[in-house]
Amino acid sequence: MTVRIAIAGIGAVAAMHAESVADIDGAELVAGSCRTEERGREFAEEYDCTWYADTEAMLDAEAVDVLSVCTPSGAHLEPALAAADRGVDVLCEKPLEITTDRIDEMVAAADEAGIRLGGIFNQRYNPVVRKLREAASDGRFGSLSVANAYVPWWRDDGYYDGAWQGTEELDGGGALMNQSIHGIDAIQWIASAGGAGGESNGNPVEEVFAYTARRAHDDDIVEVEDSAVAVLRYRDGTLGQILGATSMYPGSLKRLQIAGRDGTAEIEEDELVTWRFREEREDDEAVRAEFGETESGGGAADPMSIDYANHRRNIADFLDARRTDEPYMLDASEARKAVAIIEAIYESAERGEPVGVA
Repeated sequence: MTVRIAIAGIGAVAAMHAESVADIDGAELVAGSCRTEERGREFAEEYDCTWYADTEAMLDAEAVDVLSVCTPSGAHLEPALAAADRGVDVLCEKPLEITTDRIDEMVAAADEAGIRLGGIFNQRYNPVVRKLREAASDGRFGSLSVANAYVPWWRDDGYYDGAWQGTEELDGGGALMNQSIHGIDAIQWIASAGGAGGESNGNPVEEVFAYTARRAHDDDIVEVEDSAVAVLRYRDGTLGQILGATSMYPGSLKRLQIAGRDGTAEIEEDELVTWRFREEREDDEAVRAEFGETESGGGAADPMSIDYANHRRNIADFLDARRTDEPYMLDASEARKAVAIIEAIYESAERGEPVGVA
């Protein structure tokens, strides 16, 4: 049976969803909603679907199985509630919402309606990221020492001009909540498999201490942080660092790093630059060869240079879980974790003291 999918919010990320759906057997994009008629009609023509100016009208007019929420981050709640009210499953772009309170409201509505609510964190479907998590799960790092994420990116003023990005109301934050959240989710997910806790005990990060600043953009261009640094303490004592920036011209590749008494692994964009363990395995050299180079510039300076392959895997996994009635890796409780960490970082920066992660 074909799964009928509609998209709420026709912006840049909606194209990744549309391209992904087109590649997935048994999935069909039937409609998309946005308030701008010209953009909506162009999208509908390109992807052979129907444009609606209003999400609720779209859900009432179309027989939709899944609503893919691609609206601005701080406007995820309303379409999710509309879908829940109509018994439609929801797959929501990152972040699930810009506060944990709004996420919890989404969860309550989904639970009451008996629908699935899932998130998008496409880096969990990146093969090289999965390789790090597999090594952590196998205990190859031993007792973890550090788990770090660095996103040293650049966005020029034009990126923010007239956009919802960089606003408190709709972005909910800046370099952390928008750009760096993928790295934050990925590193906490990897660390949780390595013994830092979190898979069955809530968030693997226990406490943060942070500073945030706006250093490269004027106040009338960006309302939120373009630079942030944070120190993390995971529940098992592992330490971590987060760097999130859109202020570092010309932008560098993102990095994930995890290490312990028995090994270190580090990813730069999609390239595995370090893969060393106290006990070498027969396939380690093959792993280094497979992931040993990348041609991707990622989103270091241009958000549109990001490939949609991991989005396709992410969306396909949600649809598979829905079809088989199996658990989905990025259910709401999982998708909430990165937002809770960032929320604590913002609170710590404001208060000037360590803050626990709920």
